Amino acid sequence: MNPKDDPKKSNSGPDPSAQETEGSADAKDGPRDDTKNASPADQQRRKFLSKVSITLGVVGGAALSVPGVVFVVAPIFRDPPTEWRSLGKIAAFELGATVSVVFVDASPLPWAGISAKSAAWLRRTGEQEFMAFSVNCAHLGCPVRWVETARLFMCPCHGGVYYEDGRVAAGPPPHGLTQYPVRVRDGEVEISTQPIPIG
Repeated sequence: MNPKDDPKKSNSGPDPSAQETEGSADAKDGPRDDTKNASPADQQRRKFLSKVSITLGVVGGAALSVPGVVFVVAPIFRDPPTEWRSLGKIAAFELGATVSVVFVDASPLPWAGISAKSAAWLRRTGEQEFMAFSVNCAHLGCPVRWVETARLFMCPCHGGVYYEDGRVAAGPPPHGLTQYPVRVRDGEVEISTQPIPIG
């Protein structure tokens, strides 16, 4: 039988090779560019809408970023909060003794809990005179301890040592212990609090 007379082959549909040729031709042509057929009015409208979209995107991005920038930069220009806190009656502190005192931070947060409390080393130097030193080492903020027998403040973390007046005696601290202002008011010893000084 002649293959041309085979009904199965004659009804098999279009030639696949022809379809591939047509498909490859379409692929070479690429997607149609409708802007070439658009009227000048349509082109102007598209350009205008593109500019509006870009402008709105820039404005929206700036509006979202401004609060974050203000949050980061504002503390640089704002004075640190201070508050006078009572430490107790003047009679409770022995002349010449250095003791640890605890007080509430200058700007405690409602949810801070015990972390809102700060501490200092307080020494009575006269009838109405006191000195208060930060408990935080000037190196990396570790808590220093007072060694009565050596009359020194010592940091257990990196070997920082301070004289009893807060000056650096040895170790890596770049400067002495930060001092807090202290006053006596109506028989109460008060300390002027501030954010924890580190470095």
